[in-house]
Amino acid sequence: MRFGFALRLMGAAANASVLRESAHLAETAGLDGLWVPDHIAIPPDQTEGSGGRYLDPLTSLAWLAASTETIRIGTAVLVVPYRPALPTAKAIATVQELSGGRLELGVGVGWMDSEFRAVGVDRHARGRITDETLTFLRNAFDAEGDETESNGQPFVFRPNPQRPRIWIGGAAPHALARAARLGDGWMPMSDDPDKIATAAAELHARFEDAGRPRPEIAAFGAVGHGDEASELDRIARLEELGVTEYIQGARYDDLDGFRSSLDPFVSRVEAYRGR
Repeated sequence: MRFGFALRLMGAAANASVLRESAHLAETAGLDGLWVPDHIAIPPDQTEGSGGRYLDPLTSLAWLAASTETIRIGTAVLVVPYRPALPTAKAIATVQELSGGRLELGVGVGWMDSEFRAVGVDRHARGRITDETLTFLRNAFDAEGDETESNGQPFVFRPNPQRPRIWIGGAAPHALARAARLGDGWMPMSDDPDKIATAAAELHARFEDAGRPRPEIAAFGAVGHGDEASELDRIARLEELGVTEYIQGARYDDLDGFRSSLDPFVSRVEAYRGR
């Protein structure tokens, strides 16, 4: 089991000093990953908690890569239909190259109507666009001789580092089917073993039927402020279900708020690793 932390790219916490120091603290504490969300156009009536202030995830990860040394960095999740496939692939390859292969690519189809309107994309086409973009990504990274094509035009896809692991966000059954076809694992927004058990079993079955390696699963939750024994048992149950990464989420506006979630989380991680 690996352990990561979801950094806030929104609101007051979305500034250089808090991000830099938060990343440093998480890396120093021995966590395995840092994860960032994606929103591109928050409407005026939905700015509570963020003020409409969101940093771009891929740009932020490039910056975080330069502020860290070993901790993995990932999107949780990048909304694939918001961005054209080729420029997105180039940005992903660039972050992967400059980070030394530390990028994790959590992806989703999106849900906010207003954002789809703002980027000029038909929300009803989001599944098809996501599949097409993920297919392009896999083809580009796996291309023999780094030669691939876009819109009928052959080109050389370089730099071409190792393809990042692709985590498919969302709920069953669509996310599971997409993960088995185009991803390396699943990213449910829950850490309740009872809620993800059936879907996790189905995911493993789909991967086995496709002759693919055992899938990754990342669970989002929050531990450190409840009963220690119960929380450790919950993590253990998740691992038994095949969860390979636990990601701590928290709301905070400053570094003190970040520490108030990080420190008890690290305490739980150390206790679990020491069992």
